[in-house]
Amino acid sequence: MDNNPELSGKYLGTITEDFVAISDTLKEASYAVRQRGFSEFPIFPICKTEQPIGQVLIGAGELNLTWNYFITYLDEFVQRKIIDEDKVEEFKQAYKNPDEFCCLFVVDTDMTSFVYVPYPED
Repeated sequence: MDNNPELSGKYLGTITEDFVAISDTLKEASYAVRQRGFSEFPIFPICKTEQPIGQVLIGAGELNLTWNYFITYLDEFVQRKIIDEDKVEEFKQAYKNPDEFCCLFVVDTDMTSFVYVPYPED
């Protein structure tokens, strides 16, 4: 589950621009999900339009962003059969430290892919 090479040209620039502006919010949300016992595996689906996975955390129009940011966790991905039940352990093994990396799920017309973006260091 390494970062998808397709992301580098078409997506990474706009994702990085947005991420700089909202990384603290995403990091706090990830921490809250884990501290409240909802999941050890928070996931932030991002999409330029509406999509059904998770709850809206930050709309693109709120902060003049390119992407809409949603919040959910591993269980919803399993329930929706985006991640097969027999692949859950593989996902957990590949999942990067949520204190250091943000797990984004990029949803676009051409592709969907997980990407891990490091939080800026304080």
